[in-house]
Amino acid sequence: MTSPLVLLGVTSIAILALGLLFWPRVGLLARLRAARDYARRVRTEDALKHLFSLEMDGRRPTLQSVAGALGVSQDTAAGLMTEMAASDLVDLAQGRISLGPRGRDYAIRVVRAHRLWERHLAERTGYAEVDWHRIAEREEHRLTPEAAEALAQSLGNPAYDPHGDPIPTAAGDMAANAGLTLSALGPGDRARIIHMEDEPAVIYSQLVAEGLHPGMVLSVLETDGERIRFWAGGEEHVLAPLLSSQVSVVLLQPEADAPEPGMPLTQLAQGQAATIVALSPGIRGAERRRLLDLGFLPGTRLVAELRSPSGDPTGYIVRETLIALRADQARHIRVQP
Repeated sequence: MTSPLVLLGVTSIAILALGLLFWPRVGLLARLRAARDYARRVRTEDALKHLFSLEMDGRRPTLQSVAGALGVSQDTAAGLMTEMAASDLVDLAQGRISLGPRGRDYAIRVVRAHRLWERHLAERTGYAEVDWHRIAEREEHRLTPEAAEALAQSLGNPAYDPHGDPIPTAAGDMAANAGLTLSALGPGDRARIIHMEDEPAVIYSQLVAEGLHPGMVLSVLETDGERIRFWAGGEEHVLAPLLSSQVSVVLLQPEADAPEPGMPLTQLAQGQAATIVALSPGIRGAERRRLLDLGFLPGTRLVAELRSPSGDPTGYIVRETLIALRADQARHIRVQP
């Protein structure tokens, strides 16, 4: 015969197990349901962003494009479009996919959250530039409209993200991004970079490695069907058509804008002295603050003291202190020998 204590223990364990399974909000089933709902919302918001992006570019979305953007099968994409049509987010009239008014408003809120978060990462954190988009892709789904508004105010209500994309206002207004692609320029043209496309990431990382950034002034030296060669930031750059088509620029008149002052610190020869004249706008946030804290301030004298056998990093004497900088850091410091 089972003792009362054993029965009590079994009953207690059963009650505890049921509580862990069914407890509101924190039980296993509640958490599984919340995770499923969150995944569904993320997929819906990613689909809205894709449709909005194509709409802004004047292109028509298809089931194939939706499936490709979300990394799902066309059957899954078709089911999602049907669900979104039932929620008045998209219109499927005449076999075409288009955003409805409600879906467009929702998409703009997601785009606003994404671009604000990228601006936050650029200005307030030390994350690498190539990681901004990936992190914002995650955080955009967690940022409520109220939190987005608070973030916008803390950043000074910026009009553009760090890649040059316009940030929609809370009312849904968004500045147009008028410009040419870099690949459309010819020899002798001068232009300012206004936007760098951050997708796909592998191409964007190559543009970042070149030291390019919005606001940079460039002069085209040579173009042909296989490359464009131009001068920017005190260095010569060569880009293939695939890369140059990801960069948007506005043409400048011959004397409309002066180039960045001085030359990149990376061009200073070993043993040569110089005076810092500026920090490039291409370096932001925590990395910029770190350089300033280390003494790399305009007007400061420095000497390229020694270079590692591999050529990188280089040690600079700044205010009687030897400081090593990598080339990807030093290229943002403008100096006058």
